[in-house]
Amino acid sequence: MRQFLAAAAITLAALPAVASDDDIISLRAGADVPTTMDRLEAAVSGAGATVFARVDHAAGAASVAMALAPSQLLIFGNPKMGTAPMQDDPRAGLFLPLRVLVYEDAAGQVWVAYQDPREMFEDLDISDDAPYLEMMAGALAKLTAAAAE
Repeated sequence: MRQFLAAAAITLAALPAVASDDDIISLRAGADVPTTMDRLEAAVSGAGATVFARVDHAAGAASVAMALAPSQLLIFGNPKMGTAPMQDDPRAGLFLPLRVLVYEDAAGQVWVAYQDPREMFEDLDISDDAPYLEMMAGALAKLTAAAAE
């Protein structure tokens, strides 16, 4: 039993840190913000999704002479996955397309963060067991893990 617990502790220590504040899932990234975002964008495109926008929040802040740590947002989606929630409740369009934030915190650590789809639609007329919720959660987990490497 002690060997199992030791192996489990080593395995968990090797994984990227995952933090959760309510419905926000965060993964520690192993590179800077631009590199991590490039990886995310490549993973999204490689999965066949459409990238609608890449927003550089720090550049926006700099344009008005304000400082902000590196922070970029990727907005992307796939109609095959996003249409079903909007068919169930058109207000789902408030949360779609999906968004992932890559940012640097005050300690200089880079994070990849997104809202858990199972929580994202909780105030809407969408069933908790809608199959697309698990599909979205799985896709986001896979894409963000590829970016955080």
